[in-house]
Amino acid sequence: MKKVVKFGGSSLASAEQFCKVREIIHADKSRRFVVPSAPGKRFSGDTKVTDMLYACYNAASANSDISGKIASIQARYQEIIDGLGLELSLDEEFAKIKKAFEEQAGSDYAASRGEYLNGILMAAYLGYEFVDAAEVICFDEDGVFDAEKTDRVMRGRLDGLENAVVPGFYGAMPDGSIKTFSRGGSDITGSIVARAIHADLYENWTDVSGFLVTDPHIVKDPVTIETITYRELRELSYMGATVLHADSIFPLRKEGIPINIKNTNRPQDPGTLIVESTCHRPKYTITGIAGKKGFCAINIEKDQMNSEIGFGRKVLQVFEENGISFEHVPSGIDTFTVLVHQSEFMEKEQSVISGLHRAVNPDTLDLEADLALIAVVGRGMRANRGTAARIFAALAHANINVKMIDQGSSELNIIIGVHNEDFEAAVKAIYDIFVMTHL
Repeated sequence: MKKVVKFGGSSLASAEQFCKVREIIHADKSRRFVVPSAPGKRFSGDTKVTDMLYACYNAASANSDISGKIASIQARYQEIIDGLGLELSLDEEFAKIKKAFEEQAGSDYAASRGEYLNGILMAAYLGYEFVDAAEVICFDEDGVFDAEKTDRVMRGRLDGLENAVVPGFYGAMPDGSIKTFSRGGSDITGSIVARAIHADLYENWTDVSGFLVTDPHIVKDPVTIETITYRELRELSYMGATVLHADSIFPLRKEGIPINIKNTNRPQDPGTLIVESTCHRPKYTITGIAGKKGFCAINIEKDQMNSEIGFGRKVLQVFEENGISFEHVPSGIDTFTVLVHQSEFMEKEQSVISGLHRAVNPDTLDLEADLALIAVVGRGMRANRGTAARIFAALAHANINVKMIDQGSSELNIIIGVHNEDFEAAVKAIYDIFVMTHL
């Protein structure tokens, strides 16, 4: 059995955390390939190493002396090295970094050094081979990740290795210059490694014991999701739920490799298992609740629009011409609503309105701002009648007015629109009706 284990920044913030990580890895011999992030915060108010690197590089770009900032970053690593009792010197590496910063090597290079150095440290601590991600993660000349080339190169490099450490977050362009994924991209690296070695499981170790049913900032101590499918996770991630970088799902889904979200500080917790499909019945009708604020609705009314061929296409073309993507398009016989991000729409609202008048000549057109969208997601909804009715009942009991409801054909999710100020209360009400009543 082969497992890839990725550890987040909070899991590697100190020597104490490194010790926990080694115990976790050594507890299971199948945990053969390790993907580390850069050291995160050691305590509240601390600074992540990646942020320290960005600040240092910005100072170098302004032609300021960065000796002090480089020394502070090196001190963070030296604290871990000393705490682990390692015979390891990063002096040469920091000399190269300082020189590259002063020569304006690029912000991607700067940001990547946190993972790079932590990879060297982790490999030395575990006695594993260090594989620089710049050798095996490939971007094309336009800076777009090249999945197939990476898979081929990564597989060739790791083939035959019993154990290895591959730092997360970055790769290289064809000319060898460093290119990073978006923030949190170490998750992506972990999934790429898992795909390349045909792993049986990808473990993503962080500071939470799995994926929570909803946002803990809204609901106190929400329950953990035991098992979730890729499709459910995709729906929840799109609506703002975060534990895993959304792009890290695709390489694994393609190969059918499950993901286990685990807690470095509570390794005994089962965490959340993310799978392609499962016969495992969910504990509750719903799997998760997530949402976002800041939407607006463009409501179009026109008598007998349903008989007007191409009406929807003409409406959406106006948004396309203005560079605005839509979120949802609920419609009726004589009504058509387009929900968009308010921040994107406001800059071009008058252009869109005039464009809609020219395109479809509506009877009435009005805007409704400051809306929030909530996604209620769950494979269990297919087998349970009355899910929408229970949502409406919960919201009515909480005196919340529903502005929009939209259910996908897969019956995997229901989207509810409410006013921004009702967002938190709506999430609590839905959580209570589906989860608290079953505890």
